[in-house]
Amino acid sequence: MADYHISCMPVEAVHYLNLRPGGTYVDGTVGGAGHSRMICTRIQPDGFLVGIDQDLDAIRHAQDVLAPFFPRVSLHHDTFSHLDRIIGNLGLTGVDGILLDLGLSLHQLEGSGRGFSFKREEPLDMRMNTEATITAADIVNSWDVDDLMRIFREYGEEHRARSIAKAIVKARARKPLESSKALADLIYRSMPPAAARKQKIHPATRVFQALRITVNRELDRLQRSLPMAVACLNPGGRLCVLSFHSLEDRIVKQTFREMARTCTCPPRAPVCTCEGEAQVILLTRKVVRPTAEEIAVNPMARSTRLRAVEKR
Repeated sequence: MADYHISCMPVEAVHYLNLRPGGTYVDGTVGGAGHSRMICTRIQPDGFLVGIDQDLDAIRHAQDVLAPFFPRVSLHHDTFSHLDRIIGNLGLTGVDGILLDLGLSLHQLEGSGRGFSFKREEPLDMRMNTEATITAADIVNSWDVDDLMRIFREYGEEHRARSIAKAIVKARARKPLESSKALADLIYRSMPPAAARKQKIHPATRVFQALRITVNRELDRLQRSLPMAVACLNPGGRLCVLSFHSLEDRIVKQTFREMARTCTCPPRAPVCTCEGEAQVILLTRKVVRPTAEEIAVNPMARSTRLRAVEKR
C-alpha cells in the first residue's frame, strides 16, 4: 500500500472523526485506502464504510486493501459531489462521519500515466475520472489566450499567466502540445533564465495545478459538496477535510465559518431578526497542520491543512 500512496495526517483525521464501533462512515476520496483501512479497523465489528473515488484505479486498489472488511464496506466509482445520492441508494438516512482528502495520490503522480506530474513524459490528460470528456491537452490546444490566462490566474495564482498563455498559443500553432514534459519545458523556456533559476518551485507547478483543477472541476465540486455533506450527517456527526493549497482551504474555511454562524443578518443590523441557528460546531478554529515528524517520513504531507466540524 505504501507504494501506491501514504495517507496524510491519518492520526489527526481519525481523531477528528471521533470513530466509534458500529458507526457508519464515508471516505469520500478513497485514494490509496490508507484512511479507509484505519476507519474500518476502528469501527469493527458492526461498523460500515462507504468508500467513494472518481479514479477507477483507486477503487480497484481499495478492493484489495479493504478485502478483510467486506461485506461491511461498499465501494463506489463516483465523485463525492454525489454523496447524497450514493447513501440514499444504500438505504441510509445519515452517516456518523465523512472524510474528504482533496490531494493527489502518489500513484496518480507517479504511476497513473495521465500527466499529473511535470517531471514525466506522459500524455497531457490530468483526468481523475478517465471517463470524463475534457483533458488538459484539449484545454492547452484549443482555448484562447484570455481563457488560458484566466484559469492560470484564478486556479494557479500564477502572476506570469499572460506570458505563459501567449507562449502556449504560439507553440501549439507549430505543433500541438501533447505531453506533460513538453508543456513543462515550454513553461520553463518562457521565463527569463535568471527568474527560472530563482524559483523555489518548478515554474510549471502553478499552471499544472490550474489545469488539473479545471479538468476535474475541483473547486466547483468542493463548493457544492460541503453543505451537502453536512446535510448527510447524523446529529453529532463530523466532517473532516484535508486540503492541499490555499484555494481549497479558503473554500473549506469560509464554508465552515458560515455554517457555524448563528446570525445571518446584515452586519449593521441593530437587532437580529433572522432567528438563525448554527448548523455546525467548529472543531478546528485554527487550521491543523502535519507534525515535523510526519513530514520527515512523508514529504507529500507538508502542505496538508485539516479542518473539521460537528453537525448540531
